[in-house]
Amino acid sequence: MRTLFLQAPSFDGFDGGAGSRYQAKREIKSFWYPTWLAQPAALVADSKLIDAPPHGTKLADILAQAKNFDLAVLHTSVPSFKSDVKTIEALKAVNPDLKAGMIGAKVAVSSDTSLKDAPAVDFVARNEFDFTIKEVADGVDWSAIKGLSYRNKEGVIVHNEERPILEDMDQLPFVTPVYKRDLKIEDYFIGYLKHPYISIYTGRGCKSRCTFCLWPQTVGGHRYRTRSVGHVIEEIAWAKKAFPEVKEFFFDDDTFTDNLPRAEAIAKELGKLGVTWSCNAKANVPRESLKVMRENGLRLLLVGYESGNQQILHNIKKGMRIEVAERFTKDCHDLGVTIHGTFILGLPGETVETIEETVRFANRINPHTIQVSLAAPYPGTFLFDQAVKNGWLDADNAELVDENGIQIAPLHYPHLSHQQIYDSLESFYRRFYFRGNKIASIVGEMVRSPQMMKRRLREGVEFFQFLRERRHAA
Repeated sequence: MRTLFLQAPSFDGFDGGAGSRYQAKREIKSFWYPTWLAQPAALVADSKLIDAPPHGTKLADILAQAKNFDLAVLHTSVPSFKSDVKTIEALKAVNPDLKAGMIGAKVAVSSDTSLKDAPAVDFVARNEFDFTIKEVADGVDWSAIKGLSYRNKEGVIVHNEERPILEDMDQLPFVTPVYKRDLKIEDYFIGYLKHPYISIYTGRGCKSRCTFCLWPQTVGGHRYRTRSVGHVIEEIAWAKKAFPEVKEFFFDDDTFTDNLPRAEAIAKELGKLGVTWSCNAKANVPRESLKVMRENGLRLLLVGYESGNQQILHNIKKGMRIEVAERFTKDCHDLGVTIHGTFILGLPGETVETIEETVRFANRINPHTIQVSLAAPYPGTFLFDQAVKNGWLDADNAELVDENGIQIAPLHYPHLSHQQIYDSLESFYRRFYFRGNKIASIVGEMVRSPQMMKRRLREGVEFFQFLRERRHAA
């Protein structure tokens, strides 16, 4: 089947792409690669991937191509589901013969409800969906496709048996040739990564049990299943030649450092290639491993600290000790490894006092840059079930973003309101970035690089515009 893989247009500037963990409009212009769409696209011959948000592609431009396809596969999320359904309805109005389905955590955990709520959607692929989609595109009878939920000819919703989780990750083809064919990499920005960058997965799953984390609880699972070292290096070598302009490769595995011997082996091979790279890491990597990775091209670690309060870390099953995180961070500073730290406000157990503790913790450990998110209870996560059971989440806040795609504070507690959690985000940012030593660090970075000067000034304008939009929304 002539297949279109689509990340549909939604909110202006909305980073809801199929590689984004938190689907929302960012503080500064940010777009993750649509890796979860590119992977099945790499399995389907002559397919096409359209990632509308970063490229500014309008619905009219997509509809003009609708008759070129027999099958459309859209990635969807809780915030974008309604608008994605409208896109499918518009596509079918132009091409009534088109079959349309959805992938993503939203439909993986609520396949029945999603199909009932959206009569225009013919099927959804649950859980790990790569080969499920390939079989649909290959014309396999839907009743024989594992992992598929679909509407049959009588309009009855059918749920096929589960597809076994993929064990041999080397069966998956490279995604970077799809990037080369269909994407303009200059349109992808992440504030803490060099530009242009490329992100890929070298494995799926995460052994941590963080109650809020979306992908391991809905699609990837809690076992870290990895591609072989050679398979990863072969793709990076290919991409280095195909994209000579790329300044940094990012490994977007939930926790790339879950398997330290493998991480070190990959690092040593990347060192031979002479590439700059970064990855997601937990704040417990030993100094010896950090040293090996740093000596072989590691520039930055994206580290989920979440909170500076030990009890909250216990509440969310983070499996992290504050003192270990502090020692790890000091080791990174000593070795010259840059850290982008992520924090979450409004997790279970949050109080005015714990928010203050987290702000002081962030200032003390002093990562180079930070991202502050508001606790988002995505369906399919332990946090969602916990929030519903305890009455922390109400229907008015269940879509997680406002009408402009900006993240709201969906949770509230008897002692802490939506508004208090919402307002604490701006305060956190201001208290972190408007310190003398942090301002000096960023100014120094700008002075050393005209390109960085231009970029940081743009990001500054975007950041203050974001804050104005948040205040208006409040």
